[in-house]
Amino acid sequence: MIISSIRTEEDYQNALDRLEVIFDAKKGTGEGDESEILTILIEKYEEKHYPIPFEKTNLKSNV
Repeated sequence: MIISSIRTEEDYQNALDRLEVIFDAKKGTGEGDESEILTILIEKYEEKHYPIPFEKTNLKSNV
């Protein structure tokens, strides 16, 4: 298992491709650990490069 930071779009796509292959790996195995780490790295990359805009809404009821 060789894991490195996701810095580029190519790194991101490679990580997604690898995660697709090992997605159902059992926890506690090498591939399971790799899957967990890749998921974290992918999430962090997406938070930075593909943020989901948050729209504040009025939570008051209009009743």
